[in-house]
Amino acid sequence: MEPPLIIKNLHFLDNMFNMTMTFRQDSDVYRPYGRTEALREPQSFTIPVKSKLVAWVVSKWYPGVRRNEYYKELNKYIPIDVYGKSHMKLSWDDFYTTVSQYKFYLAFENSIYKDYITEKLWSNAFDSWAVPVVLGTTRKNYERFLPGEAFIHVDDFPSAKDLADYLIQLDNDDERYKNYFNWRSLYRVRRETGWDNHYCKACRALRQAPDYQVIPSLEKWFLEGTNV
Repeated sequence: MEPPLIIKNLHFLDNMFNMTMTFRQDSDVYRPYGRTEALREPQSFTIPVKSKLVAWVVSKWYPGVRRNEYYKELNKYIPIDVYGKSHMKLSWDDFYTTVSQYKFYLAFENSIYKDYITEKLWSNAFDSWAVPVVLGTTRKNYERFLPGEAFIHVDDFPSAKDLADYLIQLDNDDERYKNYFNWRSLYRVRRETGWDNHYCKACRALRQAPDYQVIPSLEKWFLEGTNV
């Protein structure tokens, strides 16, 4: 479930595996962090009352990753409330009630990697009913898994200042802001959490697999995902 930034020394596992189970859609066993599922009938929804602007929950500051520098630049033009280690404290019990007060949530990934769209979007933002501002893989890659109008991508803007100006515009225009929730009348978010689900899906795949591929270099296969 983690990208190459975190998973090291995969070369020690060369010539040991024939099947993969990761968040990448081209894995033998696909295990995404979340997915959207079409509803049988359109449903109405109510957006929680918002009293704050932008939130970000982060605990690990990996050196040299893009999200750190982008946050610093964005924060010059718009206030961002940061929670987590070395920032404002936030318990899991208060997580969703706190984040749901914000109009926008920075779903900034620690890696730009194929199909790597984590709980930062699927849970932190969507479960809190905050519009996710994403930084990670390409918009095209995001739109393989969720509606394009469900999020704001940093790459859609020439600079962090342009993004900040846009968020401020949305803050002052309720109708335009609400457009980022229209998809919820047609889709719902599904997440399968817990290792029991992972193991069961792996067992089903093993029983049903007609054959296995050969993966001489697990490291090489995994690093291919960086080319997004």
